[in-house]
Amino acid sequence: MWFIRQHFKETKFEVLHVGRRIRSLEKDFSEAEAALKRADLVLFCYPVYTFLVPAQLHRFIELIKEHGVDVRGKYATQLSTSKHFYDVTAHQFVQDNCNDLGLRYIRGLSADMEDLLKVKGQREALEFFRYVRWCMKNHLCEPRRVPEAPGGGSPDTERAFSEPEETAGEEAGGNAVRGNSRTAIVADLPAEGGDALREMIRRFEQECPMECVLINIREFPFQGGCLGCFHCAADGTCIYKDGFDRYLREHIQNCDAIVYAFTVRDHSMGSRFKMFDDRQFCNGHRTVTMGKPVGYLVDGTLSAEANLMTVMEARSQVGGNFLAGIACNETDLGIQIRKLAKTLKYAADRKYDPPKNFYGVGGLKVFRDLIWQMQGLMREDHRFYKKHGFYDFPQKQRGKMLAMYLVGFMMNNKNIRKKTGSRMREGMLMPYRNVLKQAEGNLRKKERTAAFRSE
Repeated sequence: MWFIRQHFKETKFEVLHVGRRIRSLEKDFSEAEAALKRADLVLFCYPVYTFLVPAQLHRFIELIKEHGVDVRGKYATQLSTSKHFYDVTAHQFVQDNCNDLGLRYIRGLSADMEDLLKVKGQREALEFFRYVRWCMKNHLCEPRRVPEAPGGGSPDTERAFSEPEETAGEEAGGNAVRGNSRTAIVADLPAEGGDALREMIRRFEQECPMECVLINIREFPFQGGCLGCFHCAADGTCIYKDGFDRYLREHIQNCDAIVYAFTVRDHSMGSRFKMFDDRQFCNGHRTVTMGKPVGYLVDGTLSAEANLMTVMEARSQVGGNFLAGIACNETDLGIQIRKLAKTLKYAADRKYDPPKNFYGVGGLKVFRDLIWQMQGLMREDHRFYKKHGFYDFPQKQRGKMLAMYLVGFMMNNKNIRKKTGSRMREGMLMPYRNVLKQAEGNLRKKERTAAFRSE
């Protein structure tokens, strides 16, 4: 958070250290209540502890509710650090509580503990906050995933989407891509029926600022489902001669964004979509669409299908795709479709690619180990994983391992441990302070250059 503050000087930040002050806040909550009422955005920052937020932050959220603080209509998001072990459940906990409080929730950033020490992680942190600012400016927030509580709820209205959209690249640091972009709408539409889903697709095509290409997988002449024969392992061609592998690459994977449209059947996307997914094994375990945003148009009672929602998110995470949104015709369909269309365009233009959460990180590590062991057979996968640096085995970090042996030896020595005292914590924080100092120095240099040019 401190790194973000240094790069957005025009934004006023007010920090509540609820972790260290929770006991005093339990006695007197007036200061926190006043700060919350002044805020336009509530940013929850925390390390993930055992599936959820730390107990102190958990208690702070309880205190907001106990004191009846009215924060309805304000925006909220979160920034967590962890090794991605169930950061998804922690984020969902915060999101659900934001819904209870009537906050307009914007998807948060789940960062690795060491991301800030890398240029890529620093860029992701700044892009995240630019995305939050863009959402606030365009009145965009995530749809509720639980029924609205009495007296709460998101104040989304049709009016919120009538205001002009911020142009891509308007904010400093933007990397908007110029030119036309295309969205592939991959749908499972039957020859007869499916009117509700067809109407959803029609409305999305009207709202989407990109060219839309409708692909009805019900019409593709599949010869059958994946046989698991590994015929495609060598050169990526399937044993079936129906041309699906070529069709997939030429008509779907070459688009800038992908939207999947389906009707909920048997607690899933339906058997046709399952065949579509299975047959993509012609890509092996290669995440060939990574970096491209995806979205969903869902006809059915999605709120009753928690497992399906998990599958949809994990599907995007493992593929390296930003999930731009899910529009379902249970409630507020027009609002959801507008949000999906605008967010998909933003992500496609900016190449917005936030770091993966546990679903993506964990899933990729499973595949990483598999491909490493089977590299003799899955040669294309092996080359792909090497090229993109997926083989990030901890055994390779010999320097860190040796350093931990040294630290462990020191901590096991009573005399050394007594002398170091609290300096161990200072040593752990030193690299992060260096990053903040460097960022501050770069900012001052830019300010001096701007002042010199103005003279």
